[in-house]
Amino acid sequence: MLPPAHGETLRVAIIGNPNTGKTTLFNALTGLRQRVGNFAGVTVERVEGQVRLPDGGRLAVLDLPGSYSLSAGSPDERIALDVLLGHGRDPWRPDVVLVVADAVHLERNLFLASQVLELGIPMVLALNQVDAAEAQGIRIDVPELVHRLGVPVVPTVAKRGEGIDPLVRAVRTAATLPPPARRFALPAPVAEALAPLEAQLEATGLPRPAAAMEALRLLAAPGGDGGVADRAVARTRDAAVAALTAAGIPAPRVEASARFGWIAEVLAASLVHPSRPAAAWSDRIDAVVLHRVGGPVVFLLVMGLVFQGVFTWAQPVMDAIEGALGALGGAVAGVLPDGTFESLVVDGVIAGVGSVVVFLPQIAILFAFIGVLEHSGYMARAAYLMDRLMRRVGLHGKSFIPMLSGYACAVPGIMATRTIEAPRDRLVTILVVPLMSCSARLPVYALLIGAFIPATPLLPGLTLQGAMMLAMYLLGTVTALAMAALFKRTLLRGPVRPMILELPPYRWPSLRSLGVSVTQRCQLFLRRAGTVILSLSIVLWAMATWPRLPADAPRPAAEQQEAQLAHSALGRVGHAIEPLVRPLGFDWKVGVSIAASFAAREVFVSTMGTIYGVGDAEHPEAALAERLRAERHPATGAPVYTPLTAVALMVFYVYALMCMSTVAVTVREAGGGRMGWRWAGVQFAYMLALAYAAAWLVLAAGRAMGVAG
Repeated sequence: MLPPAHGETLRVAIIGNPNTGKTTLFNALTGLRQRVGNFAGVTVERVEGQVRLPDGGRLAVLDLPGSYSLSAGSPDERIALDVLLGHGRDPWRPDVVLVVADAVHLERNLFLASQVLELGIPMVLALNQVDAAEAQGIRIDVPELVHRLGVPVVPTVAKRGEGIDPLVRAVRTAATLPPPARRFALPAPVAEALAPLEAQLEATGLPRPAAAMEALRLLAAPGGDGGVADRAVARTRDAAVAALTAAGIPAPRVEASARFGWIAEVLAASLVHPSRPAAAWSDRIDAVVLHRVGGPVVFLLVMGLVFQGVFTWAQPVMDAIEGALGALGGAVAGVLPDGTFESLVVDGVIAGVGSVVVFLPQIAILFAFIGVLEHSGYMARAAYLMDRLMRRVGLHGKSFIPMLSGYACAVPGIMATRTIEAPRDRLVTILVVPLMSCSARLPVYALLIGAFIPATPLLPGLTLQGAMMLAMYLLGTVTALAMAALFKRTLLRGPVRPMILELPPYRWPSLRSLGVSVTQRCQLFLRRAGTVILSLSIVLWAMATWPRLPADAPRPAAEQQEAQLAHSALGRVGHAIEPLVRPLGFDWKVGVSIAASFAAREVFVSTMGTIYGVGDAEHPEAALAERLRAERHPATGAPVYTPLTAVALMVFYVYALMCMSTVAVTVREAGGGRMGWRWAGVQFAYMLALAYAAAWLVLAAGRAMGVAG
């Protein structure tokens, strides 16, 4: 194969076991030159990036889902196999496959590498985390490993960007080398039994090397489809299994026996293990964080730090953004003549979008914390720690990882359930993931807590505001577990499966990879602020502006604004909704804001900002909070919003499913078509019922205890 000509693009697929630093390496290669979407027909995240080369060429890099093998035992593995074989709805057959292996756990990682070798695609092995291997006394003879594998091998430390340039050169060189092939021979009875299956797979269009790999892979799934759509191939596979069984050879063990036998020979020649026990400090940490009593305490302290940090550390940046927005609103109001257009820009665009954008620092800090927990290795331990509790509700710890992902956003959380093998466990997890408080709820919590909850110190580093934020997140988490138990005992009964989970080594997160991840998520948030929230803000402004109040006797500006709102289309809709929300202690303005936020939860804040017209205030968020505290009932003069009302409203947002993106992804992930819509309907209905009932109970209990509200 010839190397890519000047200006041409070489397609590179990155694959590797989970926890090998694959995504960190991908980020080190591509930086911010990435785009995030989904694989065609499925909602598994597809991340592509570009590497610009000095001679004008490019590498188009695709980050495949983490896989332990190409057995296609899960949807993620099926997608990886389809891409490598050029199958699927959007064939993207790579020119080079970059396999990322953890140098500390090379034996396990070489199983996947041995499968990729047999696909007949040029391959490079990135030997990642060699610094951690050396720290444990593990020495790898790289030239010997190259000789044994027959492909380029490049040591890397992805988190520090070490080895990236040699890796890029190796990828380009690999494209010019003869394709790799199987490096071991099968026993004669196995080779004889597989020959007809290999021939039939080759007849379906697979290249000969890939047909040999696929035939061996299919032996491990007798009695199931193993990814076989062709019935003739399935029959031939079953005949091969029968022939092996008659020869006294267990067919499911053939592939593992052959590959691990070869891997043992490779490592015996190229690897020197340490003579002393390694990572003792890691074991000492695990003795605390995985302890039956100490582990949950550590977990709660970590979560408390996260939410206190979200509320406290972001404040200086939020104040700066608020000041900039206030200055912008004031400048625009000073330049434009009074009238409709000035109101549109100041009260519609700046007040609407700005009231949400101001929470960007808090969202960035939340994503940064979650990234640190994932990259450091603690997230997997949290899942292990929660396994005992999850089993009591009918699930296992693997379901907790998508639930933790739900803290950032329910959409990737639901997509992460594809790693759960049992269909019923996966569906239960899908139904409860949206109960985890996502980043879209954060602006609602932050506005209400900042306006009505005092910053009373409780513990060193923890105030009542941070504790209230933590309480909202814990409420959603506990309810998610309770609902999972209910579903597993009623609609989706089934056995509890044991959890097999690899605990990755502790490592310092890569600041570069963390920065790329946080930047991407913030860009998605800003994109939504610039599209969905902007559009809704303009629509809501128009509804609050027309029809105009007829000219009559002069009245104070505040009364004029209130009368105009009541007379407008927005006010009329709000007053129609008010009987539904009045039992919860909410007025028509909150009712309108809740209705608008069914498109996206954070629209609640922008809607309130539009209603109260704080776009030209010096500090819009502080101005909105002050307006909420100052709002009074016209008849009684009593406050419209109180701390009790704020808590009831936050509880409503903990439970209510007000996110059309989540509904859409639930429809697809729950089976699509009528079945998907049915489960999405169940999810939406039970969460809305929970929201209404819980908010009413908070209000009723507070009033029964004599709390004003």
